[in-house]
Amino acid sequence: MATSSTSTAASPPPYEGARIIVAMGVSSSGKTVVGEAIARRLHAPFLDADAYHSKANIAKMSAGIPLTDDDRWPWLDALGKALHEAAAPKGVAVGACSALKRSYRDFLAKAAGEPVLYIYLDGSYELIDARIKARKNHFMPESLLKSQFATLEPPAADENAIAVPIEDSPEKIADNVVKKLTWLHAFKRGQ
Repeated sequence: MATSSTSTAASPPPYEGARIIVAMGVSSSGKTVVGEAIARRLHAPFLDADAYHSKANIAKMSAGIPLTDDDRWPWLDALGKALHEAAAPKGVAVGACSALKRSYRDFLAKAAGEPVLYIYLDGSYELIDARIKARKNHFMPESLLKSQFATLEPPAADENAIAVPIEDSPEKIADNVVKKLTWLHAFKRGQ
């Protein structure tokens, strides 16, 4: 009589194998600088979601008007497709996108047509408020930070995400994240 055995081996992280990595979080959490640092370490293209906003979206945010979901869907669709295309030449691409809600993260992955690993840049309102007050020349006004925190749904345990505190330097955060991306170290990328 055969008996069933249950494996006690640890399961791989759900994100293992993802070739699209997106730094996510509220405005001024460090998405762009951390995403760029990760991309440099992986010799990967970097795409900033801000470049995919329509002029209407930028005008709304510049005026302090929060975006609606209807404003976000075309933006997320364009970014997801661009990340997929950017990943093709080297097998990896890195992006930066607020991706505040699970529905946005799911939509972005669907638009990309493949799994996306989200690097959730987790920080307190006070720390991020201080950072946003220090920013210059960005269309996202400080007044929208409360709206972003109200919208934020941190990634759940079953999502493809790694949460990292933002108290460390962007370089240290990027180093720590890249160490976890072991499946991307299997081959050498061109410089």
